[in-house]
Amino acid sequence: MIDPATAFDPRRELAPIMAGLRDQRQRWRTANERHAELGSHGFPSRQSLARILGALSAVLFPLRLGPPELSPANEDAFVEATLESALSQLAAQVRLELLYDRRRASAGLADADAVEADVQTIIRRFAQSLPVLRTLLDTDVHAAYRGDPAARSVDEVLLCYPCITAVIHHRLAHQLYRLGVPLVARIISEIAHSRTGIDIHPGARIGASFFIDHGTGVVIGETAIIGERVRLYQQVTLGARSFLPDEEGSIVKGEPRHPIIGDDVVIYAGATILGRVTIGRGAVIGGNVWLTQAVPAGAHVRQAHPNLTIVERERTAQPPIERVGSL
Repeated sequence: MIDPATAFDPRRELAPIMAGLRDQRQRWRTANERHAELGSHGFPSRQSLARILGALSAVLFPLRLGPPELSPANEDAFVEATLESALSQLAAQVRLELLYDRRRASAGLADADAVEADVQTIIRRFAQSLPVLRTLLDTDVHAAYRGDPAARSVDEVLLCYPCITAVIHHRLAHQLYRLGVPLVARIISEIAHSRTGIDIHPGARIGASFFIDHGTGVVIGETAIIGERVRLYQQVTLGARSFLPDEEGSIVKGEPRHPIIGDDVVIYAGATILGRVTIGRGAVIGGNVWLTQAVPAGAHVRQAHPNLTIVERERTAQPPIERVGSL
């Protein structure tokens, strides 16, 4: 039996906790000059964008990622209705970001007419880009099928491969990033990250026929540029080597700081490439390589063979046999 005298009583005990949380929120808003934003959270919704992404994925690949009752006879009607709804919902999220940015930039004020005109322009251009994005994604799906001997069909790749989920999200997010809504784009990329373990910043520029085999742990930074027909394996990092500070010691944002990967490059599992270095066309980067310098076209980079110790244990009570060699 729980003693009523020691049991948690929400009616009595939550009041000081709520007051403490309220005070801390107010202190943070005062310190960060967020007074004008009170009354509206002003942020795009991760939950809403996840639903929009599901709808847009179904629009791009209706017979594979759409509802099971679809057929070629009714897919156009589905695409039209779904796209109309998804774009309307996306416009609401874009509007939130633009209002948030402009209120911050102008002490809580924003020209609603100007914001609305920009929202409509962004949504129109985004919608017009979808056929091109579908063309790019077709090259990615075929690259995965051709690059993986375990893939039995392009349908299996589309339905099962985490890299395709990540790349669909990235192609959509990158377009929105270019159109001027980086927060919406970043939320989309983080939805893909949480679903697949593949972390691609929406600012990264990626060419056609891109394939990430397995994919878990891949990181691609904001200013990375990746050419066509590039293949990565799991745990590859295309990151920054260092960050330039400004006069006050704060990190300078937006500077090119990630690798440039040429066409037809293969980067094997666990490789880390840091800084604004160029990997030339057709180069092969071996597993677990740590690289901070440029690589010429066609070169192969690999780690030196480590000295390994293999200890074999006999079934008898004899001491273990130790062999030292290089593998």
